[in-house]
Amino acid sequence: MANKRHLKQTINYICEELFAECVAASLYGQNRESAEALIYSTIKMHNNYIRRISHPEPGMSAKAYYKDLREKFAAQASEIYDQIHNF
Repeated sequence: MANKRHLKQTINYICEELFAECVAASLYGQNRESAEALIYSTIKMHNNYIRRISHPEPGMSAKAYYKDLREKFAAQASEIYDQIHNF
């Protein structure tokens, strides 16, 4: 498992890229309200996962917790990415 700092940096980088894509989609797309909803969901996802890194669930091994966290983050990020490109 990578350390927490590296995991936070990775999540920050991915969320920044998703945010930039959402802003570009809102500027060039016709459905501005959907783009704003995607921007909001990207920010919400970022805050949620950054907070979850510092506070692992009790009773769950650290390795399993962070593996589950990375898998869920990747799934949610790819879902937002797909929504951006289906504009």
